[in-house]
Amino acid sequence: MLAFELPWAFALLGLPLLVVWLAPEFHDESEAVRAPFFKRLVELTGKLPTEGAVVIRKRNWQKLYHILGWLLIVIALARPVWVGDPIVKKLPARDLLLIVDLSGSMEEKDFTGAAGSRISRLEAVKEVVAGFIARRETDRLGLAVFGQSAFLQAPFTDDREVVGSLLEEMQPRMAGAQTMIGDAIGLAVRLFEASEKQNKVVILLTDGNDTGSKMPVQRAAEIAGEEGITIHTIAMGDPETVGEKALDTSALEGVSKATGGRSFLALDREQLQAVYAELDRLEPERVDTESYRPKRALYWVPLGSLLIFGVVLFNAMLRLPGVGSPSRA
Repeated sequence: MLAFELPWAFALLGLPLLVVWLAPEFHDESEAVRAPFFKRLVELTGKLPTEGAVVIRKRNWQKLYHILGWLLIVIALARPVWVGDPIVKKLPARDLLLIVDLSGSMEEKDFTGAAGSRISRLEAVKEVVAGFIARRETDRLGLAVFGQSAFLQAPFTDDREVVGSLLEEMQPRMAGAQTMIGDAIGLAVRLFEASEKQNKVVILLTDGNDTGSKMPVQRAAEIAGEEGITIHTIAMGDPETVGEKALDTSALEGVSKATGGRSFLALDREQLQAVYAELDRLEPERVDTESYRPKRALYWVPLGSLLIFGVVLFNAMLRLPGVGSPSRA
C-alpha cells in the first residue's frame, strides 16, 4: 500500500502560483544600440522609433516540464513509502522458573519409568518435566537446582532445547546432599528482580524438607508473594519417610498459600505426570503480540523520473531546428 509520511508537503503544490501572483514581473531595462545611420534607417523604412519590449515566451513542452517537475519534487518531499502487510510477532508474556531438588534422596529408585523398569526419582522427574518443557512454546523458561546450595542453571530463555539439555545433565548430589528449600526460593526472588514480565511463576519440586536454609522457608515465601511471584510446589516420594528425608508437606503448602499457588503430592510417576498436566491447565500459555508493517522508501522514484524526463527533453530540444546546431556563414 502506498502512503506518504509527510502528506502536508502537498500544500506546496500551489507555491508557484503564489509566486507568480505576488512576485513582480521581471524587467531588464537597457539602452538601445546606437547607430550613426539610425536616421537614415528611419527614412528608408518609413517607421517612427518607439519604446519596445521583448517578451520571451515558453514553449508548451517547457511549461509541461516545469509543472511536472514541481509535482515530482513535491511528491518526493512528501516521503512516499510502500507499506507492506502487517507482520505479527509473538512475545513471551510469562517468565516460568523450574526449580528441581538434587539432594541425595533424589537417587532413590522407588519410581517406575515409562518402560516399566524401576528408576530413580530424578529420572522420573526428567521424563515428565521434559514433556512439560516441550509444551511451553510461548513461555520464557528458567532452570535452577538446589541441594546444600541453590544454583541457577539457565536464565530465562525461549530456547527450550537448551533448558531440556541442562535438565537431562542433572545428577543427584551435584548441588550437595542437603535440601535448602528457603535458599532456592531466595534465588528465585533475586532472579525475578531483573524480569520485566508481569506474570512470574515458579514450580518447585522436592522430595524432602528444609535442612537449614539461611532464610526460613516461610519468610522466603512471604517475600516472593510480595514481589508478585506465584509458587506451585510439588512434593514427591514417600510421605511416610522420617528423619532428614521426610516430606514436609505442610511447609510446602504454606509456601504455595503465601504466594497464591497450588501444592501437589506425587507418589509415583503417573501422579507426577498428572501434576504437570494440571499445571498446564492452571498456567495456560500467555503471549503478547507485537505487530509492525515494513516500509520501503520510494522518494527516489519521483526524483529519478524527473531526471530521466529532463534528459529526454534536453535531447529532444537539441534536435529542434536552429537549437544547438552550428550556424552557417
